[in-house]
Amino acid sequence: MPILNAKTLEFFSHSPEQTRRAGMRIGAMLQPGDLICLSGDLGAGKTTLVQGLAQGWGSLDAVSSPTFVLVNVYRRLDGAHLYHLDAYRLRNADDALDLDLDTLLETGALVVEWPERIVGALPQACLWVQMRYLDDEQRGMVFEPRGGRYERMVMELRRKTYGGLHAARDR
Repeated sequence: MPILNAKTLEFFSHSPEQTRRAGMRIGAMLQPGDLICLSGDLGAGKTTLVQGLAQGWGSLDAVSSPTFVLVNVYRRLDGAHLYHLDAYRLRNADDALDLDLDTLLETGALVVEWPERIVGALPQACLWVQMRYLDDEQRGMVFEPRGGRYERMVMELRRKTYGGLHAARDR
């Protein structure tokens, strides 16, 4: 678990719907080249968050876990792509190099589940989301921005989630 600081946002979801809504808020901000890393044990809510990300981004496609195909591609009407990589079956960063992650990031946004398995193949700048199972309905999420673009995303997520409650801290 990362140490929280002023740039980090901790969020507690009380339902799968609330987890999807958090994802929708982030998804609406995604641009080509963005990298979202979702870390957490099985059952932590990663795929549920991706469902919201894809919906907020404007995907036409249903979201499912890409565990067996490694990468799912979600499309938008404008032709943009959102790539969803599940690194669970990859042994290390060398395995990920065969997936040409640079090209994926050039042509769309990339969401990676189990990023800790391939961290050496990923750019340092990203939005790292540590997710954890709390109980059957609740999940804990820590949004850790790594880079200026992602700091702005977390500030915007904080504003959209909590309104003016944290406005003074964001300045």
